[in-house]
Amino acid sequence: MPLKSMRVLDLTRLLPGPYCTMLLADFGAEVIKVEDPKVGDYARGYDPKLDEDSAMFHSLNRNKKSVCLNLKSEKGKADFLKLVETADVVVESFRPGVMERLGLDYEKLKIINPRLVYCAVTGYGQTGPYANHPGHDINYLSYAGLLDLMGEQDGKPIVPAAQIADIGGGALPAAVGILLALFEREKSGKGQFVDISMLDGVVSWLQTTIPNYLSTDVPVSRGEHILSGGMAAYEVYETKDGRWLSVGALEPKFWKAFCEGIGRSDFISLLNAPLHEQHRLKYEIQLIIVEKPLAEWIIMFSDREACVSPVLTFEEMIHDPQITEREMIQTVAHKTLGAVQQIGIPIKLSETPGEIREQAPGLGEHTKEFLQERDISKQK
Repeated sequence: MPLKSMRVLDLTRLLPGPYCTMLLADFGAEVIKVEDPKVGDYARGYDPKLDEDSAMFHSLNRNKKSVCLNLKSEKGKADFLKLVETADVVVESFRPGVMERLGLDYEKLKIINPRLVYCAVTGYGQTGPYANHPGHDINYLSYAGLLDLMGEQDGKPIVPAAQIADIGGGALPAAVGILLALFEREKSGKGQFVDISMLDGVVSWLQTTIPNYLSTDVPVSRGEHILSGGMAAYEVYETKDGRWLSVGALEPKFWKAFCEGIGRSDFISLLNAPLHEQHRLKYEIQLIIVEKPLAEWIIMFSDREACVSPVLTFEEMIHDPQITEREMIQTVAHKTLGAVQQIGIPIKLSETPGEIREQAPGLGEHTKEFLQERDISKQK
């Protein structure tokens, strides 16, 4: 596997950091969760649980090992520093200054291991006036201006169901940053500090809105942007049976196919009509879509390239043939639970694919193993 020789010390909890290290573990890295002996990763305690740990914890922490160390004690610090000697990567998600107060910050660790790649995933980054502020996904979306764009015109901002800042703004840039630093290390022989801000990451996502504002000074309002409710060609419509049909017919050829499919060829020329006309179009289209149930619309558009899709529930999604073919829901073996379903691996490599090899570890399951490793290295 591409990361088989990499040892990662993971001090993170909950979602952003564990998602980042899950990606590394899925492709062979030895990821060691360094957890507090009493509490461990807070995500263990969430509901619903599969055993003593939550379903979310099992998903995010597969292929990892768990070592319990009290980093506030001298012994715990010494044990951690011994692990750092053989580590390639350290990932942490504490507020800036916490690791320094523990005496375990990058400046200390790189003396022990100059090749170490140290990644800090925080809400606002290591610098700036917000650096030490607390926050969650909703706060980072708010500061980035993204939340202000989410929702219908004249309505309140809508909180997304997936954690955009945590994963898209934090976990994914962290994984990329770590791999970039490891690639650079192959040339220089030196590690480096990777500073990941979830707010920075969200701002970088706004490629279809911010460049326009920067070049024109024209503000973007909620429900007016073409990809967030401003166009009839990019909208969700209710069907007769109370289900929903999504339409993404942005290009002329797709819009033409859609208009012909609903029997309104007179709409074809209105693809890029002004906003007030778009509102009328959406009203007219909704009156048409509500005349038939979802299944009939899906059949009608099955042979038309119009970018029309059903809005699936989770129950439908996990059995969808595309999801099945891509193995995005996998059944894996668990030594006490039997067969367990988990989210699959989104990155497909032709020669060295990722794999769900091991179940998530129990709290401190591998502590003894790594303390013995430390003792053996001392004897040598």
